[in-house]
Amino acid sequence: MVEAARIAGVDKEIEHFANGYETMIGERGVTLSGGQKQRISIARALIKDPGLIIFDDCLSAVDAKTEKEIMGRLNEYLADKTAIIITHRVFSLLNFDRIIVLDEGSIVEQGTHEQLMQIPEGFYAKLYARQQGHTNH
Repeated sequence: MVEAARIAGVDKEIEHFANGYETMIGERGVTLSGGQKQRISIARALIKDPGLIIFDDCLSAVDAKTEKEIMGRLNEYLADKTAIIITHRVFSLLNFDRIIVLDEGSIVEQGTHEQLMQIPEGFYAKLYARQQGHTNH
């Protein structure tokens, strides 16, 4: 449980709760921030040590620095697992075997980060540039 919380980046906060890992957080986590809820949900999924894990916009409520730290730890954890990550953010820190880019429900591109970045006018490359703060589109 503690290792799952560490990977999810919520361990230090849990340690500061009134009763640490035994703290009652209320129905639907009413006492938690959106980011804490997301990170605790990630930790709960990791505790089960699944062979397949699906994350749906799992870090939308955390800041960029926290997201980067969590993604680095998740990259190690997911190395021997199958993960489906649904997101509108480009996670270049993760080593995906395949990225499938959807636009309005249709597959418009697929490949690795490196392959998709070789298509400068592609949907993925433009999205990546926009998210990195570049305006070359």
